[in-house]
Amino acid sequence: MRASRLLSILTTLQAKGRVTAQALADASEVSLRTIYRDIDALSEAGIPVYSERGPVGGYRLADTYKTRLNGLSRAEAEALFLAGLPGPAAELGLAAEMAGAELKLLAALPTELRTSADTMRARFFLDAPGWFVAMERPPMLQHIARAVWDQHPVRMRYRSWTAEGERHVEPLGIVLKSGAWYLVARGGERIRTYRVSRILHLEVLDAAFTRPQSFDLAAYWAGYTHRFANELYRGRTLVRLSARGMALLPMLGPAFVEAGAQATSEPDAAGWRQVTLPMESVRHAAVELLRLGAEVEVLAPAELRALIAHTIRTMNDLYATTVDAT
Repeated sequence: MRASRLLSILTTLQAKGRVTAQALADASEVSLRTIYRDIDALSEAGIPVYSERGPVGGYRLADTYKTRLNGLSRAEAEALFLAGLPGPAAELGLAAEMAGAELKLLAALPTELRTSADTMRARFFLDAPGWFVAMERPPMLQHIARAVWDQHPVRMRYRSWTAEGERHVEPLGIVLKSGAWYLVARGGERIRTYRVSRILHLEVLDAAFTRPQSFDLAAYWAGYTHRFANELYRGRTLVRLSARGMALLPMLGPAFVEAGAQATSEPDAAGWRQVTLPMESVRHAAVELLRLGAEVEVLAPAELRALIAHTIRTMNDLYATTVDAT
Protein backbone atom coordinates (compact mmCIF):
# COMPACT_ATOMS: atom_id res chain seq x y z
CA MET A 1 0.00 0.00 0.00
CA ARG A 2 2.75 2.45 0.94
CA ALA A 3 4.78 1.63 -2.17
CA SER A 4 1.75 2.45 -4.32
CA ARG A 5 1.27 5.72 -2.43
CA LEU A 6 4.92 6.68 -2.84
CA LEU A 7 4.69 6.04 -6.59
CA SER A 8 1.52 8.12 -6.74
CA ILE A 9 3.23 11.02 -4.92
CA LEU A 10 6.21 10.79 -7.26
CA THR A 11 4.12 10.82 -10.43
CA THR A 12 1.96 13.67 -9.07
CA LEU A 13 5.06 15.78 -8.42
CA GLN A 14 6.40 15.00 -11.89
CA ALA A 15 3.09 15.87 -13.55
CA LYS A 16 2.22 19.02 -11.62
CA GLY A 17 5.57 20.47 -10.68
CA ARG A 18 4.75 21.87 -7.25
CA VAL A 19 2.15 20.36 -4.90
CA THR A 20 1.28 21.18 -1.31
CA ALA A 21 1.43 18.57 1.42
CA GLN A 22 -2.30 19.03 2.02
CA ALA A 23 -3.10 18.34 -1.64
CA LEU A 24 -1.00 15.16 -1.54
CA ALA A 25 -2.72 14.10 1.68
CA ASP A 26 -6.18 14.69 0.20
CA ALA A 27 -5.33 12.79 -2.98
CA SER A 28 -3.92 9.82 -1.02
CA GLU A 29 -6.60 10.01 1.71
CA VAL A 30 -4.00 10.00 4.48
CA SER A 31 -2.88 12.43 7.19
CA LEU A 32 -0.34 15.23 6.75
CA ARG A 33 2.00 13.40 9.13
CA THR A 34 1.92 10.37 6.79
CA ILE A 35 2.79 12.58 3.81
CA TYR A 36 5.73 14.07 5.71
CA ARG A 37 7.02 10.57 6.40
CA ASP A 38 6.51 9.59 2.75
CA ILE A 39 8.47 12.62 1.54
CA ASP A 40 11.30 11.71 3.94
CA ALA A 41 11.25 8.16 2.54
CA LEU A 42 11.53 9.44 -1.02
CA SER A 43 14.44 11.69 -0.05
CA GLU A 44 16.21 8.81 1.71
CA ALA A 45 15.77 6.74 -1.47
CA GLY A 46 17.70 9.38 -3.42
CA ILE A 47 14.70 11.12 -5.02
CA PRO A 48 15.48 14.88 -5.13
CA VAL A 49 12.36 16.28 -3.44
CA TYR A 50 12.56 19.91 -2.34
CA SER A 51 10.35 21.86 0.04
CA GLU A 52 9.48 25.48 -0.75
CA ARG A 53 7.89 27.79 1.81
CA GLY A 54 5.47 30.63 1.29
CA PRO A 55 1.90 31.08 -0.02
CA VAL A 56 2.80 29.35 -3.30
CA GLY A 57 5.11 26.83 -1.68
CA GLY A 58 4.94 23.07 -1.54
CA TYR A 59 6.99 20.10 -2.61
CA ARG A 60 8.66 19.78 -5.98
CA LEU A 61 11.20 17.61 -7.74
CA ALA A 62 14.52 18.84 -9.03
CA ASP A 63 14.24 19.95 -12.64
CA THR A 64 16.90 17.43 -13.59
CA TYR A 65 14.83 14.50 -12.30
CA LYS A 66 12.64 13.47 -15.24
CA THR A 67 11.26 10.22 -16.58
CA ARG A 68 10.57 10.85 -20.22
CA LEU A 69 8.75 8.93 -22.93
CA ASN A 70 11.27 9.37 -25.71
CA GLY A 71 10.25 9.16 -29.35
CA LEU A 72 6.70 10.49 -28.95
CA SER A 73 5.73 13.13 -31.47
CA ARG A 74 3.38 15.96 -30.54
CA ALA A 75 0.53 14.34 -32.51
CA GLU A 76 1.11 10.98 -30.80
CA ALA A 77 1.03 12.54 -27.33
CA GLU A 78 -2.17 14.40 -28.18
CA ALA A 79 -3.78 11.23 -29.55
CA LEU A 80 -3.04 9.33 -26.34
CA PHE A 81 -5.02 11.83 -24.29
CA LEU A 82 -7.78 12.12 -26.88
CA ALA A 83 -8.28 8.35 -26.65
CA GLY A 84 -9.30 8.43 -22.98
CA LEU A 85 -13.02 7.85 -22.37
CA PRO A 86 -13.53 8.40 -18.62
CA GLY A 87 -17.25 7.55 -18.78
CA PRO A 88 -16.89 4.03 -20.19
CA ALA A 89 -13.81 3.42 -18.04
CA ALA A 90 -15.87 4.20 -14.95
CA GLU A 91 -18.64 1.86 -16.11
CA LEU A 92 -16.07 -0.93 -16.37
CA GLY A 93 -14.81 -0.16 -12.88
CA LEU A 94 -11.57 1.36 -14.16
CA ALA A 95 -12.06 5.05 -13.32
CA ALA A 96 -9.22 5.13 -10.78
CA GLU A 97 -6.95 3.13 -13.08
CA MET A 98 -7.67 5.49 -15.99
CA ALA A 99 -6.92 8.54 -13.85
CA GLY A 100 -3.73 6.94 -12.55
CA ALA A 101 -2.56 5.98 -16.04
CA GLU A 102 -3.16 9.49 -17.37
CA LEU A 103 -1.28 10.98 -14.42
CA LYS A 104 1.72 8.68 -14.97
CA LEU A 105 1.70 9.38 -18.70
CA LEU A 106 1.51 13.12 -18.13
CA ALA A 107 4.38 12.93 -15.65
CA ALA A 108 6.56 11.05 -18.12
CA LEU A 109 6.03 13.43 -21.01
CA PRO A 110 8.55 16.17 -21.76
CA THR A 111 7.37 19.64 -20.77
CA GLU A 112 6.54 20.77 -24.31
CA LEU A 113 4.44 17.66 -25.00
CA ARG A 114 2.80 17.87 -21.57
CA THR A 115 1.45 21.31 -22.43
CA SER A 116 0.17 20.04 -25.77
CA ALA A 117 -1.58 17.07 -24.13
CA ASP A 118 -3.23 19.35 -21.56
CA THR A 119 -4.49 21.57 -24.38
CA MET A 120 -5.90 18.59 -26.27
CA ARG A 121 -7.73 17.32 -23.19
CA ALA A 122 -9.14 20.79 -22.46
CA ARG A 123 -10.49 21.31 -26.00
CA PHE A 124 -11.78 17.91 -27.10
CA PHE A 125 -14.24 15.56 -25.42
CA LEU A 126 -15.55 12.24 -26.75
CA ASP A 127 -19.22 11.46 -26.05
CA ALA A 128 -19.85 7.87 -27.15
CA PRO A 129 -23.69 7.56 -27.18
CA GLY A 130 -25.73 8.97 -30.06
CA TRP A 131 -28.17 11.84 -29.68
CA PHE A 132 -31.30 11.09 -27.64
CA VAL A 133 -29.85 7.70 -26.65
CA ALA A 134 -29.21 7.20 -22.94
CA MET A 135 -26.01 5.46 -21.93
CA GLU A 136 -26.81 1.99 -20.62
CA ARG A 137 -25.48 1.23 -17.15
CA PRO A 138 -26.08 -2.50 -16.65
CA PRO A 139 -25.37 -3.46 -13.02
CA MET A 140 -23.46 -6.62 -13.97
CA LEU A 141 -21.02 -4.92 -16.34
CA GLN A 142 -18.07 -4.76 -13.94
CA HIS A 143 -18.44 -8.45 -13.04
CA ILE A 144 -18.48 -9.33 -16.74
CA ALA A 145 -15.43 -7.17 -17.35
CA ARG A 146 -13.54 -8.99 -14.60
CA ALA A 147 -14.58 -12.36 -16.04
CA VAL A 148 -13.31 -11.28 -19.46
CA TRP A 149 -10.01 -10.15 -17.99
CA ASP A 150 -9.44 -13.20 -15.78
CA GLN A 151 -10.80 -15.68 -18.37
CA HIS A 152 -13.51 -17.12 -16.13
CA PRO A 153 -16.59 -18.68 -17.77
CA VAL A 154 -19.99 -17.38 -16.71
CA ARG A 155 -23.44 -18.84 -16.30
CA MET A 156 -26.15 -16.33 -17.13
CA ARG A 157 -29.86 -16.07 -17.65
CA TYR A 158 -30.42 -14.14 -20.85
CA ARG A 159 -33.54 -12.64 -22.41
CA SER A 160 -33.31 -12.44 -26.20
CA TRP A 161 -35.91 -10.94 -28.52
CA THR A 162 -37.73 -14.26 -28.73
CA ALA A 163 -37.05 -16.26 -25.57
CA GLU A 164 -35.45 -16.40 -22.14
CA GLY A 165 -33.01 -19.10 -21.11
CA GLU A 166 -29.76 -20.06 -19.43
CA ARG A 167 -26.40 -19.76 -21.17
CA HIS A 168 -22.99 -21.11 -20.19
CA VAL A 169 -20.37 -19.10 -22.09
CA GLU A 170 -16.74 -18.08 -22.15
CA PRO A 171 -16.52 -14.25 -22.28
CA LEU A 172 -14.02 -13.07 -24.90
CA GLY A 173 -14.60 -9.32 -25.04
CA ILE A 174 -16.82 -6.31 -24.36
CA VAL A 175 -17.88 -3.71 -26.93
CA LEU A 176 -19.51 -0.30 -26.39
CA LYS A 177 -21.71 0.61 -29.37
CA SER A 178 -23.81 3.80 -29.42
CA GLY A 179 -24.33 3.81 -25.66
CA ALA A 180 -25.06 0.06 -25.38
CA TRP A 181 -22.70 -2.59 -24.00
CA TYR A 182 -22.30 -5.96 -25.73
CA LEU A 183 -20.63 -9.16 -24.55
CA VAL A 184 -18.86 -11.30 -27.15
CA ALA A 185 -18.65 -14.85 -25.84
CA ARG A 186 -18.05 -18.41 -26.98
CA GLY A 187 -20.60 -21.09 -26.26
CA GLY A 188 -19.48 -24.49 -27.50
CA GLU A 189 -17.94 -23.94 -30.91
CA ARG A 190 -19.88 -20.74 -31.74
CA ILE A 191 -19.11 -17.15 -30.86
CA ARG A 192 -22.16 -14.99 -30.25
CA THR A 193 -23.01 -11.44 -29.20
CA TYR A 194 -25.17 -10.66 -26.17
CA ARG A 195 -26.54 -7.30 -25.08
CA VAL A 196 -25.39 -6.86 -21.49
CA SER A 197 -28.59 -5.08 -20.42
CA ARG A 198 -30.54 -8.25 -21.30
CA ILE A 199 -28.58 -10.40 -18.86
CA LEU A 200 -31.00 -11.06 -16.00
CA HIS A 201 -28.70 -13.07 -13.73
CA LEU A 202 -24.97 -13.70 -13.79
CA GLU A 203 -22.67 -16.14 -12.02
CA VAL A 204 -18.92 -15.96 -12.58
CA LEU A 205 -17.50 -19.47 -12.26
CA ASP A 206 -14.23 -20.36 -10.56
CA ALA A 207 -12.91 -22.38 -13.46
CA ALA A 208 -10.71 -20.84 -16.15
CA PHE A 209 -10.83 -21.21 -19.91
CA THR A 210 -8.20 -20.85 -22.61
CA ARG A 211 -8.80 -17.93 -24.90
CA PRO A 212 -8.54 -18.85 -28.61
CA GLN A 213 -5.28 -17.40 -29.90
CA SER A 214 -6.73 -16.57 -33.30
CA PHE A 215 -9.63 -14.53 -31.94
CA ASP A 216 -9.49 -10.81 -32.83
CA LEU A 217 -12.23 -8.77 -31.13
CA ALA A 218 -12.05 -5.80 -33.53
CA ALA A 219 -12.15 -8.07 -36.60
CA TYR A 220 -15.03 -10.09 -35.16
CA TRP A 221 -17.06 -6.96 -34.40
CA ALA A 222 -16.51 -5.52 -37.88
CA GLY A 223 -17.74 -8.75 -39.43
CA TYR A 224 -20.65 -9.03 -37.00
CA THR A 225 -21.96 -5.52 -37.66
CA HIS A 226 -21.66 -6.05 -41.42
CA ARG A 227 -23.60 -9.32 -41.24
CA PHE A 228 -26.17 -7.78 -38.90
CA ALA A 229 -26.88 -4.92 -41.30
CA ASN A 230 -27.21 -7.29 -44.26
CA GLU A 231 -29.56 -9.58 -42.37
CA LEU A 232 -31.59 -6.71 -40.94
CA TYR A 233 -32.19 -4.87 -44.22
CA ARG A 234 -32.95 -7.68 -46.65
CA GLY A 235 -35.51 -5.70 -48.64
CA ARG A 236 -35.41 -2.52 -50.70
CA THR A 237 -37.91 0.24 -51.33
CA LEU A 238 -37.92 2.79 -54.15
CA VAL A 239 -38.95 6.27 -53.03
CA ARG A 240 -39.03 9.87 -54.17
CA LEU A 241 -37.44 12.33 -51.76
CA SER A 242 -37.61 16.11 -51.69
CA ALA A 243 -34.46 18.08 -50.98
CA ARG A 244 -35.60 18.35 -47.37
CA GLY A 245 -36.35 14.62 -47.31
CA MET A 246 -32.77 13.93 -48.38
CA ALA A 247 -31.55 16.16 -45.56
CA LEU A 248 -33.72 14.26 -43.06
CA LEU A 249 -32.31 10.80 -43.90
CA PRO A 250 -29.88 10.90 -40.90
CA MET A 251 -32.99 10.61 -38.70
CA LEU A 252 -33.43 7.06 -40.01
CA GLY A 253 -29.88 5.87 -39.43
CA PRO A 254 -26.51 5.37 -41.14
CA ALA A 255 -27.78 2.77 -43.64
CA PHE A 256 -30.26 5.30 -45.04
CA VAL A 257 -27.63 8.04 -45.20
CA GLU A 258 -25.36 5.70 -47.17
CA ALA A 259 -28.20 4.82 -49.55
CA GLY A 260 -28.92 8.50 -50.11
CA ALA A 261 -25.26 9.17 -50.86
CA GLN A 262 -25.30 6.41 -53.48
CA ALA A 263 -28.35 7.80 -55.30
CA THR A 264 -27.61 8.30 -59.00
CA SER A 265 -30.82 9.94 -60.26
CA GLU A 266 -30.81 13.66 -61.00
CA PRO A 267 -33.25 15.93 -59.13
CA ASP A 268 -36.37 16.89 -61.08
CA ALA A 269 -37.55 20.46 -61.56
CA ALA A 270 -38.97 20.55 -58.03
CA GLY A 271 -35.79 19.12 -56.49
CA TRP A 272 -37.17 15.60 -55.93
CA ARG A 273 -35.09 12.55 -56.76
CA GLN A 274 -35.52 8.77 -56.74
CA VAL A 275 -33.59 6.81 -54.12
CA THR A 276 -33.48 3.11 -53.25
CA LEU A 277 -33.56 2.69 -49.48
CA PRO A 278 -32.98 -0.43 -47.31
CA MET A 279 -36.07 -2.08 -45.82
CA GLU A 280 -36.28 -4.40 -42.81
CA SER A 281 -39.97 -5.23 -43.32
CA VAL A 282 -43.00 -3.55 -44.86
CA ARG A 283 -44.44 -2.60 -41.48
CA HIS A 284 -41.13 -1.34 -40.11
CA ALA A 285 -40.44 0.66 -43.27
CA ALA A 286 -43.86 2.30 -43.06
CA VAL A 287 -43.19 3.48 -39.52
CA GLU A 288 -39.74 4.80 -40.45
CA LEU A 289 -40.74 6.58 -43.67
CA LEU A 290 -43.77 8.22 -42.07
CA ARG A 291 -41.27 10.10 -39.93
CA LEU A 292 -40.37 12.06 -43.06
CA GLY A 293 -43.95 13.25 -43.51
CA ALA A 294 -44.77 14.78 -46.89
CA GLU A 295 -41.10 14.84 -47.90
CA VAL A 296 -41.22 11.24 -49.21
CA GLU A 297 -43.36 9.26 -51.65
CA VAL A 298 -43.09 5.46 -51.83
CA LEU A 299 -43.08 4.10 -55.39
CA ALA A 300 -42.43 0.42 -54.64
CA PRO A 301 -43.18 -2.12 -53.38
CA ALA A 302 -46.92 -1.72 -53.85
CA GLU A 303 -47.64 -3.32 -50.46
CA LEU A 304 -45.62 -0.62 -48.66
CA ARG A 305 -47.24 2.16 -50.67
CA ALA A 306 -50.70 0.79 -49.84
CA LEU A 307 -49.90 0.49 -46.13
CA ILE A 308 -48.66 4.08 -45.92
CA ALA A 309 -51.71 5.34 -47.85
CA HIS A 310 -54.01 3.42 -45.49
CA THR A 311 -52.20 4.85 -42.47
CA ILE A 312 -52.51 8.40 -43.80
CA ARG A 313 -56.26 7.94 -44.47
CA THR A 314 -56.74 6.58 -40.95
CA MET A 315 -54.87 9.55 -39.49
CA ASN A 316 -56.94 11.93 -41.61
CA ASP A 317 -60.17 10.40 -40.26
CA LEU A 318 -58.79 10.59 -36.74
CA TYR A 319 -57.94 14.29 -37.00
CA ALA A 320 -60.89 15.34 -39.17
CA THR A 321 -63.11 15.77 -36.13
CA THR A 322 -62.51 18.96 -34.19
CA VAL A 323 -61.65 18.29 -30.56
CA ASP A 324 -63.20 20.55 -27.96
CA ALA A 325 -60.27 21.47 -25.72
CA THR A 326 -62.65 22.60 -22.98
